[in-house]
Amino acid sequence: MSSVLPGDAKETFRRVKRHFSPALSVAGKFTGQGAVESSAEGCRVTLSDGRTVLDFGSFAVALLGHRNTAIVDAVRSQLDVMPASTRSVQSPVPALAAESLADYLGGNLNRVYFGCGGADAVEVSVKLARMATGRTTVIAVEGAFHGKTLGALALTHNERFKKGLEPLLQGVVHVDPDDPEAVARVIREQDVAAVVFEPVQAENGVRILDEDVLARWCRDAREHGAFVISDEIQVGLRRCGAKSLAIAAGLPVDAVLLGKPLGGGVVPVSAAVGTDHLFAPLLADPMMHTATFSGHPLGTAVIPVALETIERHVEDGIRIAAAMERGLAEIQERHSDVVAETRGRGLLWGIDFHSPELAGEVLAGLAQRGLVVSPCISRPTTVRLLPPLVASDEDIKEALSLLAGAIAAAAAGV
Repeated sequence: MSSVLPGDAKETFRRVKRHFSPALSVAGKFTGQGAVESSAEGCRVTLSDGRTVLDFGSFAVALLGHRNTAIVDAVRSQLDVMPASTRSVQSPVPALAAESLADYLGGNLNRVYFGCGGADAVEVSVKLARMATGRTTVIAVEGAFHGKTLGALALTHNERFKKGLEPLLQGVVHVDPDDPEAVARVIREQDVAAVVFEPVQAENGVRILDEDVLARWCRDAREHGAFVISDEIQVGLRRCGAKSLAIAAGLPVDAVLLGKPLGGGVVPVSAAVGTDHLFAPLLADPMMHTATFSGHPLGTAVIPVALETIERHVEDGIRIAAAMERGLAEIQERHSDVVAETRGRGLLWGIDFHSPELAGEVLAGLAQRGLVVSPCISRPTTVRLLPPLVASDEDIKEALSLLAGAIAAAAAGV
């Protein structure tokens, strides 16, 4: 049953305009076609006007769909006993979650720091790398997106998010993702603490980085005594097929950063999972980096259940990925005048249009038709599709049909 009355939409937009931003109010009206979210289950979101839309967006959070039964049950169970922590007495809940994560990634990365959002994991990993090495330079990649907190923002490449905030964290160097010599070149000139990369740059239009280049960077970093950190906050946990893309590729990483679907689509939680060597500063002084809600029981109680549930849907992920690849290839071939390229891996796909205006027209068409997707803020020509593991064949067929209709409408206006 809907939890929002139809008349509440107008009040919601008024409150958003007054207390958040007028621009968010306008954007929300556009995307929801004048309605607001009311309830959700699986791939479907019910709006305040009674319409139901198909969710292939949610910026990678809803990998297991909305209100997955196992996840909701885990949250309810923890609510019934102890949702928060004293922070003075140890809780078994985050300890179990940490063990589950370490085992899930193969056991070589056995230290864990829990945050509430992806930027938390980025911040602590960079902080640890600089402290453990005594060096300041961090290498990131052109096109990277690692968050918008002041430390993580220095690693994020898009200047749009940095304007008016300089100087940020000093010592960050961005390198060309296609240059295998880039890390070695920076190392010759500076003392490097860490190399941080996303195996797939989701926010940068779903750009897949070359594994051979990454392997060379890892080797050069290791020879220099620098740490290697793989940011898989959006692309790990089977979103792009593997539990961890870096580990699956055999890259010798010192940390994997996870988030977004880690909370099962219900609670906000992230994690930096790393080696003893990287976590040495925290082993020596656990008060060196703390946060009140790090390891929050209500969030971490979900993690073992989320990992188990994700693994039960591995074959579904393979099926959905194949259907998406076929369907998007057909759409690109049919509408090459509008679609420049489709690219992706697993359950993360980017559709690149010939102009931002065309991408905007398609987004408007999808809003009218009832398909939720995720735009790329850093790359306005690209629209992201992030189908959940629980999507049925009918859901995939419907999503592709809605997408094809929106693209055909945009093509008709070219």
